[in-house]
Amino acid sequence: MDSQEILSAPVVDAEELLPEEPAAPAFSMEDAQLKAVLEAIIYVTDEPLSLDQICVAIEQPRERVIEQLEQLTLDYERPERGLSIREVAGGYKMTTKPEHHEAVRRFVKNLNPPLKLSLPALETLAVIAYKQPVTAPEITEIRGVQGASVLKTLLDRKLITTAGRKQVVGKPILYKTTREFLVQFGLKDIGELPSLKEFQELARFDTEGGGEPAEAVPAEAEAETAPAPAQEPE
Repeated sequence: MDSQEILSAPVVDAEELLPEEPAAPAFSMEDAQLKAVLEAIIYVTDEPLSLDQICVAIEQPRERVIEQLEQLTLDYERPERGLSIREVAGGYKMTTKPEHHEAVRRFVKNLNPPLKLSLPALETLAVIAYKQPVTAPEITEIRGVQGASVLKTLLDRKLITTAGRKQVVGKPILYKTTREFLVQFGLKDIGELPSLKEFQELARFDTEGGGEPAEAVPAEAEAETAPAPAQEPE
């Protein structure tokens, strides 16, 4: 090789000559062990776990995690199990089964005083859930009563949040439900909401059927007469 060929030869980095290291394999785990781990992490977390969170945390392929989650969910569907694993607010969460709710409700009431929303607050929350985003004047028009203090209660409990302003005269604030609302009511998304009539019946049962007083209602709400029934969702 003459000097001209030596000068025109490409320069090769020494690191390029080293053999490539194979990619680190996912942490090996038997199916039974993986299912047990999934059960444990869903049980110990308060917030719903997304599929991506689970896969990253336990270093397992997405398809394999989905397969074991489906099997675990089926295991909990057996009638002798009191819990179930459901998709709630975009993640997986362990919950009690609906058929046991009344027994669980009675048990919990015997442990601690229940923290409840007043009937006006539940009605307002229902209107927001079905009409969102919605303004305070629109809520008042549907319910037939003022409820500024009720909105503050729902905001404080993070069940609703603001969603900008409506582009009309006065630009009133828009309200919508939050992820915390989905978590508290055990919903995957808003599409799982029952009919508005069922929602209101549940509210009345919760505040009247248990024989316990609801949360203290603000003076503004105490002065209200029977509110007009909220409209069914269109």
